[in-house]
Amino acid sequence: MDFEQELKQALRRTAPPAGFTDRVMARVQSGRPAPSYRAPARWLTLALAASVMVATFGGLWYREEQQRTQAETAKQQILLAMQITAKQINHVQQKVKRVSYEAN
Repeated sequence: MDFEQELKQALRRTAPPAGFTDRVMARVQSGRPAPSYRAPARWLTLALAASVMVATFGGLWYREEQQRTQAETAKQQILLAMQITAKQINHVQQKVKRVSYEAN
């Protein structure tokens, strides 16, 4: 069954259960308020769970961001060390060439 057919099936009109109208009218005439389906404890629990999740994921993101920053800093230091080493090796090679040229 495709999505549109499933949606039509789920949203089709259905007759109310037997006695529904009588129960509604009896409640209206009795003056009793409709039952409250609010659950403040449920909302509080959900809000608390959401807060914990945000704090946890925020903390994990912050730690990962710090590690990424440290890795980038280490990478830059290694590249600088390699450049300095390459210059020193080049300088030493030039000296060796000069000394061997003067020896010949």
